[in-house]
Amino acid sequence: MMRSLWTAATGMIAQQLNIDVISNNLANVNTIGFKKSRAEFEDLMYQNLKIAGSVTGEDNRIPTGIQVGLGVRPTTVHKFFTQGDYQNTGNALDLAIEGEGFFQVEVNGELMYTRAGAFKLNQDGTIVTANGYVLQPQFNVPAETKNIAVSETGHIAALDSTGTELAAAEIPLFTFINAAGLDARGRNLYSETEASGAAVEGVPGTDNVGTVAQGFLEMSNVEIVDEMVNMIVGQRAYEMNSKAIQTSDSMLQMAVQLKRS
Repeated sequence: MMRSLWTAATGMIAQQLNIDVISNNLANVNTIGFKKSRAEFEDLMYQNLKIAGSVTGEDNRIPTGIQVGLGVRPTTVHKFFTQGDYQNTGNALDLAIEGEGFFQVEVNGELMYTRAGAFKLNQDGTIVTANGYVLQPQFNVPAETKNIAVSETGHIAALDSTGTELAAAEIPLFTFINAAGLDARGRNLYSETEASGAAVEGVPGTDNVGTVAQGFLEMSNVEIVDEMVNMIVGQRAYEMNSKAIQTSDSMLQMAVQLKRS
């Protein structure tokens, strides 16, 4: 009887993690460049009370055994890098990636990657993120610049009033063999890991690398309806596991109250 208590408890713990992941998805439904996650689970070890195929005599074998499962545990929280919707902002420093790839930024001397292209200018005219992290390669906009133009292939140019280039550079995009293996660091940033593989630099629009869209932002890829349905399913699963604990407790109580007549 105690086995059912612990088994149901693992189910409640698993569904708590499931709801935590769903809540984070919903909390970031309006976060630029956010990628949704999904909690994944696996069953725990089984207690073998009767082994299938055991000999019972005269070459007879048991066709099916008795295995009792001991619950569930989380295996991973998988992040999905599917494309989010685009929002037309008209802002020259808002850049969206159409397809595969990440922008590279420098964070306290460490190179990190982001899909959030809501860039700004700092006090030196350098293109940075909202947290002040410098876009790589570093590009400084001259003070006399009147317009900034970014092509689909990542060519960025600071233009004067006559359209003459005052400064120009190329913005590369970086891809990973396994983007789901990236380490999410918060602030819309990811860092490479052994699982993700090394970052591969590419020219936008070539070799399956995405293109750059100026004046657009990529929004979160969270689907609210899907997350609400998943939350309902997770809540019901949590309730069912709690009901299993209550039922096991009631059966234990009946056993404790047994007495000889």
